[in-house]
Amino acid sequence: MDQDLEHLKLLSIFHYLVAGLVALFACFPLIHFFVGLGIATGAIPDAPGEAKIIGVGLMVFAGLFILAGWALAVAMVLAGRNLANRTHYTYCLVVAGIECMLMPFGTVLGVFTIVVLVRESVKWLFNRPGAVEPATGSRGV
Repeated sequence: MDQDLEHLKLLSIFHYLVAGLVALFACFPLIHFFVGLGIATGAIPDAPGEAKIIGVGLMVFAGLFILAGWALAVAMVLAGRNLANRTHYTYCLVVAGIECMLMPFGTVLGVFTIVVLVRESVKWLFNRPGAVEPATGSRGV
């Protein structure tokens, strides 16, 4: 049981770290957003009249990518907090599955999180966060 608690604590810390990286990389489309803003407002000279539509399109798509990245980072922070508190088992499992799409760090973190969460002893910890496992019971490995 101590090993399971240690694994959950480490996974929680790594969720915070990878969430920070996701939030940082989600800021890269800000360049596209501001270029689109410059095109849409006419601040960039020599742009034809139809370019304003392209500028607005750049702003919309960049804004959507930024918001999606930040939302994923927030979801990962919440999953890290839930892992530390041993609450919301299904939420943690779903976020771990989504993290598997983020190569390479998210994939590693997602797979390790899934491997730890499917253990019966860890499921038991999530069902009884304040309880101590009885000494004479089988944990189910």
